[in-house]
Amino acid sequence: MESVTSSAAMAALPETFQEARDDIAGQIGLIWDQVKAPVIVPLLRLAAFLCLVMSVMLFVEKVYMAIVIVGIKLSGRRPNRRYKWEPLREDIELGNSAFPMVLVQIPMFNEKEVYKLSIGAACGLSWPSDRIIIQVLDDSTDPIIKDLVVMECERWASKGINIRYEIRDNRNGYKAGALKEGMKHSYVKNCDFVAIFDADFQPEPDFLSRTVPFLVHNPQLGLVQARWKFSNSNECLMTRMQEMSLDYHFTVEQEVGSSMYSFFGFNGTAGVWRISALNEAGGWKDRTTVEDMDLAVRASLKGWKFVYLSDLKVKNELPSTFKAYRYQQHRWSCGPANLFRKMLMEIIRNKKVSPFKKVHVIYNFFFVRKIVAHIVTFVFYCVVIPATVLVPEVEIPKWGSVYIPSIITLLNAVGTPRSLHLIVFWILFENVMSLHRTKATFVGLLETSKVNEWIVTEKLGDALKTKAITKASKKPKMRIGDRLHVLELGVGAFLFFCGFYDLGFGRNHYFIYLFLQGFAFFAVGFGYVGIFVPHS
Repeated sequence: MESVTSSAAMAALPETFQEARDDIAGQIGLIWDQVKAPVIVPLLRLAAFLCLVMSVMLFVEKVYMAIVIVGIKLSGRRPNRRYKWEPLREDIELGNSAFPMVLVQIPMFNEKEVYKLSIGAACGLSWPSDRIIIQVLDDSTDPIIKDLVVMECERWASKGINIRYEIRDNRNGYKAGALKEGMKHSYVKNCDFVAIFDADFQPEPDFLSRTVPFLVHNPQLGLVQARWKFSNSNECLMTRMQEMSLDYHFTVEQEVGSSMYSFFGFNGTAGVWRISALNEAGGWKDRTTVEDMDLAVRASLKGWKFVYLSDLKVKNELPSTFKAYRYQQHRWSCGPANLFRKMLMEIIRNKKVSPFKKVHVIYNFFFVRKIVAHIVTFVFYCVVIPATVLVPEVEIPKWGSVYIPSIITLLNAVGTPRSLHLIVFWILFENVMSLHRTKATFVGLLETSKVNEWIVTEKLGDALKTKAITKASKKPKMRIGDRLHVLELGVGAFLFFCGFYDLGFGRNHYFIYLFLQGFAFFAVGFGYVGIFVPHS
């Protein structure tokens, strides 16, 4: 009798669990139905409307810049046509004194793999030896690396190069603090211009002879900026994606800013400043993580003009690990948003620049490119559009979900024609990175605790890459936390859920995009992007 009762109880258990599950699902469904119409639908409609507005703003900006670029190419508005440029030559009477005194600053921090590259390239610049000072600003905390940098400086000094090795007893202000401290040395007072190169940048010998004449012959110019050329763009798919984004920045954004407004954001390296312009603008400030952009905006508000040389390229290295790239993008997204917050009223109240230029700086340069572009990419394509699958009452017009994004994508691809076949991968990767850029943008706008977080972008160099490959071949033990990224996995799961729901119940066929984008988030979330450098 007991066995019969026991068997009946066991048989009843699955039914009990099933009823419980059905009850929970029913409760969730009931709550969803009660909240959906009065709360979810209106909020999603508002979000969709705002995203469509931002999409149009970004679309107009991209089309405008494309038209300007075409006009520049057709009219031949090259820098040497807009500004006077003549090569500098040694004077018979003055000798080398005809050449201005140039300071070359190389800020670095524990750059074991690349410090020789920038020091060697700077020491190889073609300029009279008595009219140039190479200044290595070493903030390294590793004593072994410090000794290596000292030895490299001594090696070049023994060859007759005027090179100075400078350190400080703290890292206050990070790169901005190091550059500011470097300008305080007595020998800098004799210098007219300062060229700046990060530790992985390798200028060609003719760099100064092609840039400095613009500053010498045009007293209104405060900055000459060169273009970046990437030595490791073919290293992995992630570096190819970076190349596509940065090529557009240099091919279009910098060119348009230089040609139309004589203003653009200083890239922090591969540029030459007139020291008087730098000083008049207030020098280096460490209030944000984009000290270069900060200086450029302040100098522009003082009336100084900038010129960008698209045909002068300086070789450098792209971050090839996802961790390094993520930190870099946080800095590059958080800093401009925070600077916008700090300088908005200063720009509005400024009397030296025209209203036309003010509108460009506030609306085009800051608001659309540095804030709207990041937010709309993530919120619209990774949150709002997927959410409309679950809330069919909210519809996105085809022009907003298909046509505008397609045109913007094609205009972006113009910068790197060789990578046109990778455009789908680029879209998916940029949408993933927009998660971090959007988060960083809000950190900057709201000025939270991480607003001034500065982590130096790790550059592997050839030596460390070889080491990494050797380690990888030995299959070392790997900590799960080194590769897992929870935020990406969470968004990926959301997109896959929406994709399956659309496949079963939807009518817009978004599931194809949702599965692809969800897979991209998972690929990044599980660490299968970029080069992975395992721990020893």
